[in-house]
Amino acid sequence: MAKIKPFSAVTFNLENTPDISTLVCPPYDIISPDAQEMYYKLNHHNFIRLILSKDTPEEDRYKSAARVFKEWLDKGVLVQEKEPAIYFYNQTYSIKGEKKSRLGFIALLRLENEKSTIFPHENTRTEPKEDRLRLLKAVKANLSPIFVLFSDIARIIQRTAEKFLNDSSAFIDIVDKEGVRHQLWRVTDKDILDKIVSQMQDRQIFIADGHHRYEVAMNFRDKMVKMGHLDPEADFNYVMAYFTNTETKGLSILPIHRLVRCPRGFNLENFVVELEKYFDIEEIQDKNRFLFLMQKAGERQNTLGMYKEGKFYLLRIKSIKLLEKVADPDKPKEYRSLDISVLNSLILKKILGMDIEDKERIRFSHDEEELIEEADANKNDIVFLLNPIKIEHLIAIAKLNERMPSKSTFFYPKVISGLVINKLNV
Repeated sequence: MAKIKPFSAVTFNLENTPDISTLVCPPYDIISPDAQEMYYKLNHHNFIRLILSKDTPEEDRYKSAARVFKEWLDKGVLVQEKEPAIYFYNQTYSIKGEKKSRLGFIALLRLENEKSTIFPHENTRTEPKEDRLRLLKAVKANLSPIFVLFSDIARIIQRTAEKFLNDSSAFIDIVDKEGVRHQLWRVTDKDILDKIVSQMQDRQIFIADGHHRYEVAMNFRDKMVKMGHLDPEADFNYVMAYFTNTETKGLSILPIHRLVRCPRGFNLENFVVELEKYFDIEEIQDKNRFLFLMQKAGERQNTLGMYKEGKFYLLRIKSIKLLEKVADPDKPKEYRSLDISVLNSLILKKILGMDIEDKERIRFSHDEEELIEEADANKNDIVFLLNPIKIEHLIAIAKLNERMPSKSTFFYPKVISGLVINKLNV
């Protein structure tokens, strides 16, 4: 049973800074070193100093973040709200020329263990978890919400929200550097809060983004329990989360493409011959036509795209049964039949003999233009393009307690960091 509750968030002091557009930033894990520098220079109170601080000769980045967090609270840069609330959050954005809107809310989600109704869908890595755990121990706060999904076919939560939102103005209303509009409403009415909490009790929760932070929150909770802190309603038993409906048209999942550094002695003609054992291959010159055909073909069968030396190739799987010979036999068919599993099993592992987690030879990005430009600049590179994973496939695999291959999904837009903080009283 999913349990949520309202909380008294820490926010930027809007009396001092009505426009916080220069204070917020994207989630830490999509910020490049160049972007980190940019946000540092943008505003000396930018949230980057908390979620992705820098080491200094005097202190490491975790101590720096803790010091800055305390200073901002002491000086009133950040303030804690007096009343518990649920924060409705709407993002308006454009993708491929289409304007969309995604409504959700931010509340606390109780951490679960056995017989959990909270389902992850991606594998996690040790290094990011160690990093986020050290930060959580230092600042004792959920600085950014994890991003979770739930099914609300009847739109009960959304209808409840809309009744409130239509009669009030957002207390935060900003546009970020990507042109995404972020609006945040504070809901403190007890009847509305009780209704939302009650409606969420029978929901299954699927983690979209924030797997590392969710596991870190559980790790931190377990450490606190071992230390003798046994109050089941203590702050550390919850994690701040952004909830949105799996059925909303505003939920956009982008694919994460691969740029691969070809192995020594790579020959394109020989490679295509190997591919033809498994795929029907069509060479296409025009990029827009290629993308259109790739999307359409992907609705009927496993279809991959490939770019090399100015040419696009459409790769249609000849038979799904071919996967049974090379895919991990321990994985369910729902996993083996994913396009990303086809790419990993047939092409990267079997044909190219690669480690699919090799960061030296594989680069990941949801921006195909970026990877194509890079491949044009380096003749040793080849780009593999993917169609987006459907939400129903993600849910099906999560319910089987399986994890999808890493770097499978890119939920857009990201939940911006710096709107609300959950300060732990520990």
